[in-house]
Amino acid sequence: MAGRERGRTGRRPLKDAGMEKRESRSLFGDEAPRPPEPPAADAPLADRMRPRTIDEFVGQEHLLGADRLVRRLIEGRAPLPSLILWGGPGTGKTTLARLLALQTSARFVPISAVLSGVKDLREAIAEARTERRRGRKTILFVDEIHRFNKSQQDALLPAVEDGTVTLIGATTENPSFEVNSALLSRSRVLSLNPLSEEEVGTVLRRALADAERGLGGLHPAVSEADVLRLARIAGGDARVALTALETAATATSPDATGTRVISWELLSEALGRARFAYDKGGEDHYNLASALIKSVRNSDPNASLYWLARLIEGGADPLFIARRLCILASEDIGLADPQALTQAAAAAQVVHLIGLPEGLFPLSQATLYLARAPKSNAILRAYEAARVDAQATAREPVPLHLRNAVTPLMRAGGYGEGYRYAHDDPAASAEMRCLPESLAGKAYVDGTGSS
Repeated sequence: MAGRERGRTGRRPLKDAGMEKRESRSLFGDEAPRPPEPPAADAPLADRMRPRTIDEFVGQEHLLGADRLVRRLIEGRAPLPSLILWGGPGTGKTTLARLLALQTSARFVPISAVLSGVKDLREAIAEARTERRRGRKTILFVDEIHRFNKSQQDALLPAVEDGTVTLIGATTENPSFEVNSALLSRSRVLSLNPLSEEEVGTVLRRALADAERGLGGLHPAVSEADVLRLARIAGGDARVALTALETAATATSPDATGTRVISWELLSEALGRARFAYDKGGEDHYNLASALIKSVRNSDPNASLYWLARLIEGGADPLFIARRLCILASEDIGLADPQALTQAAAAAQVVHLIGLPEGLFPLSQATLYLARAPKSNAILRAYEAARVDAQATAREPVPLHLRNAVTPLMRAGGYGEGYRYAHDDPAASAEMRCLPESLAGKAYVDGTGSS
């Protein structure tokens, strides 16, 4: 590919840019868009089946439907702004970027943020400036842009701002947290939804039938029920579904008629843990944790156990789960059932001792106990009220009778004078004031510990 690029442009392709540079159109703006080079025959099925035209694209109707923004961009009815494509794996971010580039007179330069740095960006931008003087625009596609640090993202700003490049960034993480505000203000964020079960099913059927790019040449046979089952378990990720299908198809021997009858058992084995896969440092991880905590708080033991299983089977750190349960036991239950914290703390200790898989039992026990326990956020509300007063009276001195008189000078200064030891003087609990003067009589909790 690099040789073909040099022959076509007379210039060397970018080195170490992380993704091979491809140009979507010729030097002449009036030529028809040229499709990208087809993937190699041994490329993964997901890459071979990548849509070549907008008509082959499946899903994202909110962006590609009639008169929607991306449709207007593709049809040339609106200028192409810099874009951040935000969506989960396998939702079509890279494909959409390529299709957008295909419909413009711009060069398409893809870079992977995983493998590239500021040097690669500067090289790409320098070449874009050269092409701009020749009257040619450049689309710079940065895959996994959230992996660029602040300085790397800042390196893009001047070129994006002055129009040297049109940036299309792809990310699986929330751009509000992972893309700096200066870059966001110069880009349009487009959210890509997970594919529906029907849409993933469409992608799978195409792959099974396509003899040129797909698996049709292997003569696979998969029941419609298993296609739909695989589509559902893929969770909106077409790449996961296609990878599992390809693995199962190549692992299945043909029968006497040459047909490869693919069983669900083999498809399930090919899926492996991919059905639960998520980035343990990413947004989905915290979304699952949030679902667990909110289900327990809502006293729904069934939902609580389900979200716990999603976290465990997805590979979450069991101690992370245990810590969250300990917090909930005090924050959302507290003195309504003091045993809740004991249960959560015991589960955390046992999980630390034995780990997984056996640790799922104490985690499940604690989760169900907390879900069924009476709920009270009295501790949270009481502390918040005390915190507000503490901040407002931060300069208020500690009353002298509560101070510890450890030296003669302190005793001479009145430290500890008037203090009453409650064990010897039970009336002190009602008669001795312990709050600062300005907060005398203030109550954060009642006699039962409720706020």
